[in-house]
Amino acid sequence: MSILYIMRHGEAAPGTPDSERSLTEHGEQEARAMGAWLSEVLTDDVRHALRIVASPYRRAQQTARLVAAPLGLSVDTLPIITPDEPLEPVIDWLQQQVPQTPCLLVSHMPLVGALVGRLVEGDVRASQPMPTASVAALEAEVWAAGCATLRQWQSPRDLSS
Repeated sequence: MSILYIMRHGEAAPGTPDSERSLTEHGEQEARAMGAWLSEVLTDDVRHALRIVASPYRRAQQTARLVAAPLGLSVDTLPIITPDEPLEPVIDWLQQQVPQTPCLLVSHMPLVGALVGRLVEGDVRASQPMPTASVAALEAEVWAAGCATLRQWQSPRDLSS
């Protein structure tokens, strides 16, 4: 059984080009809160093995670095997880990479919601609502449509209540 954490970036400011949008102060707070939460809930084994990959877009990179800091981890860039990329190459990548290594994927809507929906429900129309900086924790034997189980869903808003 392998584990995958799918995270949407923190709140970002408007602007163009889209790839250069930065986190707002609130978005930075969201990312820090989720980094602290992950630091508390991950077992030592998962934390030491965890690979963090992020979209090349600025707001996803910023989010990933803020989450990685309390975990003492670095961030890799995965170009195939920008907002409107097709899911099939991402699922192919997961099949090759995630069985060996737990992974935190930091990306954007609509990709993150559609990826969770496809992996859990198997339907191409399925999508999980993913507010900014929320994390879906999935487990699977194989990363394919309908083969994953949603084990936990956490948003920074729920941490402060």
